[in-house]
Amino acid sequence: MSDKSQFLSYGRHFVDADDRKAVDTVLRGDWLTQGDTIARFEATLAEAVGAKYAVAVSNGTAGLHLACLAAGLDKNDRSLTSALTFVASANAGLYCAAQSDVGDIDPQTLCLSADAVKSAVAKHANTKVIIPVHFAGLSADVKAIRAAAPDALIVEDACHALGGQDADGNNVGSCAYSDMVVFSFHPVKPITTAEGGAITTNDKGLYQKLMKLRSHGIERDVPQLMEPDQGMDGGECAPWYYEQQMLGFNYRLTDIQAALGLSQLSKLDRFTQRRREIVKRYDQAFADVNYIKTAQNLPHQRSSSAHHLYLGLFDYMALGLTRTQVMQRLRKRNIGTQVHYIPVYRQPYHKQRLGDVADQFPNTEEYYAQALSLPIFPNMSDDDVERVITAVKELVRQA
Repeated sequence: MSDKSQFLSYGRHFVDADDRKAVDTVLRGDWLTQGDTIARFEATLAEAVGAKYAVAVSNGTAGLHLACLAAGLDKNDRSLTSALTFVASANAGLYCAAQSDVGDIDPQTLCLSADAVKSAVAKHANTKVIIPVHFAGLSADVKAIRAAAPDALIVEDACHALGGQDADGNNVGSCAYSDMVVFSFHPVKPITTAEGGAITTNDKGLYQKLMKLRSHGIERDVPQLMEPDQGMDGGECAPWYYEQQMLGFNYRLTDIQAALGLSQLSKLDRFTQRRREIVKRYDQAFADVNYIKTAQNLPHQRSSSAHHLYLGLFDYMALGLTRTQVMQRLRKRNIGTQVHYIPVYRQPYHKQRLGDVADQFPNTEEYYAQALSLPIFPNMSDDDVERVITAVKELVRQA
């Protein structure tokens, strides 16, 4: 039975005894950071998604930043991402001193529209990096975006989407149509390392650049040294020698986090399957409920999404309640909800640089007016799910 006194947040991590044991093993070992557990986590992640390389970093935002740096984005360039995303996707280009633009979403996928990409590239020839966001776990149409911007570098923001597939059945992270893919391992994401992230790529040159950038721009590998003569000592390369070859950052993941990530990766398929089961039950329950629709609800979308979020679309006016009132009434029943996301162009910082442009984003505005994320996480019990369904249905009936 579900404990009605337990608060059900919109998302929650799941950590079990195996995860704790994996972390404890590292804590009892010799390397808490910069050890071999990180490389094992990277290799396992790359194999899981079908990419050649993976670079673990301190969080998803760091991954987006480094991907843009590795792409060579600078003050003469522009980046483009979805108007419907967490601000990190838009900030990544700004970190590189580039202009960061946002495009409207496709009303069915809620991801960056290929038409918006085509228009942006036609308007700004210096659009160098495209960052499509796999919103709520559903893959954007990266193939179409690649066709719309063949000369741009594509960095997939897949922070919601580990465990999902694109429309062609490719694993998110395989870089089937992109140059790099960025993941987040925040506690509410498909797997967690507490905080953490990763970048996957099939390009060896980008991989080598990312590895340097995450650790101060430092290179120790002898064949990659720029001035190897300086490192010679008695006819051989000095073991202490290293070179800072570019301006990098300390964006490393620890071995403690990597151990948790390795253990969590072994459960990814189970986590994804459970999320899909919950979505199926919600869809069935809300199919005939007045004033509520579901988003991203085509069969192939439901079967391929990683389902980081469950998105309800509420007709608040017809319901006779504001969104705040709906959230408050559910909160009184210990059911947490959230809005994902306030559009980037509505944030004061971005409004100052982009202007008051809400009327240029009709699809994003329509979604934002209705959006409400309901609880979904792998260790939700069937009773928990029914508790959410009952609360939502009673709220509608009482309105």
